[in-house]
Amino acid sequence: MLSIAALQAVVTALPFDGEPSDAELDAIEQELPLILAEVDLLDAQIMTIDRPAGELDERRIRRARNRVMAERRNLTNRVGMAQTGGAA
Repeated sequence: MLSIAALQAVVTALPFDGEPSDAELDAIEQELPLILAEVDLLDAQIMTIDRPAGELDERRIRRARNRVMAERRNLTNRVGMAQTGGAA
């Protein structure tokens, strides 16, 4: 039987501290409005899982979907402006 212990040093050569890098934290912060809008949409959808959606529920879901679309548009525009130098 072959042992893989000798290969472990190669696989784990770089120590991982379990924390996100500064670039990852910046990306999360930039996407946070979209993440929160998607959570609100999910909450609105979860409320209607075990019962039929009423008029108020449908409006809540529609508003949450519109907010998600608006945040996606805003994020796309921010990223596009950052990549092109902000010329509009």
